[in-house]
Amino acid sequence: MSIISRRIGRTAFLPIALRVTVSLATVALIRIGPASAADHLTAAQVRSAVAAAPAGKPDLSGRDMSGDDLNGLDLSGANLTGADLSKANLHGVKLVGANLTNADLTQADLTFTWIMRADFSHARLHGAMMQSVVTSTGMDNTADQAARFVGADLSDASLTVHFSYDDMRGANFAGAHMTVNMANQSMGLLRTEFVAAKLDDADFTNAGLGHVTFRFAKLRGARFNNADLRDADFAGADLSGADFTGANVSGAVFESATLTGVKGLGAVAGSGR
Repeated sequence: MSIISRRIGRTAFLPIALRVTVSLATVALIRIGPASAADHLTAAQVRSAVAAAPAGKPDLSGRDMSGDDLNGLDLSGANLTGADLSKANLHGVKLVGANLTNADLTQADLTFTWIMRADFSHARLHGAMMQSVVTSTGMDNTADQAARFVGADLSDASLTVHFSYDDMRGANFAGAHMTVNMANQSMGLLRTEFVAAKLDDADFTNAGLGHVTFRFAKLRGARFNNADLRDADFAGADLSGADFTGANVSGAVFESATLTGVKGLGAVAGSGR
């Protein structure tokens, strides 16, 4: 006889109200097991949970996986809303179509991570490492594979990502490092791009953005205060109401950009260079 059977059997001699209480407690134990959402999952437990889940539907919402080594794990389509992945190793992890809304990825390593159609809205990526992130199944980014970072915190993150077409309205890039050392580039491919991205009201204060491409991006009301924008490309971008006060725009390109109400560009705003 199992432990649960013996426990249920003993309730026969208890008052009805107490029997109901014991039965409900037993059902709860069977349903949720010994762990709650607040308990830390080891990397092995995470991998087991993903393997046991229906394809493309692992539910790890709200779970604590902080510091776990999840290198190479396929989390495509996973529900990771509110999950704690701070300081986790997500090197090469597939997050295609995953929901990471409100997740904590502080100081996580997302090098070579796949993020097509992933939703990072309001996620915390402070100090995260996002190098050579995979954002497309082909050579070029397309709108149908765009990720979402609406309201996400990417402050102090280290980024070499093609964010082209991504929705990043209100995202915080304060202090983020995206400046490229072109001497170390192979054909100039490893650089951060925001081509046609939605970046209205984004904060790039004190960010390193040298050689970053913002061509045709929507940057209305964006803040570039004291940012390093040397040789950045804003051709065709909508910069209406953006603030460049204190920014270094040496060599930056503003050809055909919309500069209505722009602050801090001085003669550049008048020339449309």
